[in-house]
Amino acid sequence: MGAERIAAVDEVPADGSLLYTVSDDGEEREAILLQLSDGSVSSFLNYCMHWTDVKLDTGDGAPVRGDDVVCRKHAATFEKDSGVCTHGPCEGAQLDPVSVAVRSGDVYLDDTDYEFVRAGVEDDDPVDRSTSPGERLGF
Repeated sequence: MGAERIAAVDEVPADGSLLYTVSDDGEEREAILLQLSDGSVSSFLNYCMHWTDVKLDTGDGAPVRGDDVVCRKHAATFEKDSGVCTHGPCEGAQLDPVSVAVRSGDVYLDDTDYEFVRAGVEDDDPVDRSTSPGERLGF
């Protein structure tokens, strides 16, 4: 497991996230790639630490403000590099990291706990906005 190519670095938006799926012993889990200000890339499992059934990226990219990724539901902010929550109901918690590496302009899964499944939303899976009712962000 690990060392599989996820995407090109230039496919990871500076103002959002790139959704991808990994498998953990046969159980599929979503993760996100985030581009950092220095051009490197970080990755975390795709859920808010306040309510783990709330996705940060619902299929159209997680909201990003500066160096933070933002939960649409709770307005919690997480540092893109460390995943630490700096504001919101889960302040001090940390997103679960997924180890990735950048080589020759591509992002690779570098986490032996996971196997790469696919980048993006599954073809027959529409954008999931079900976790956003009552969202407090207006962008």
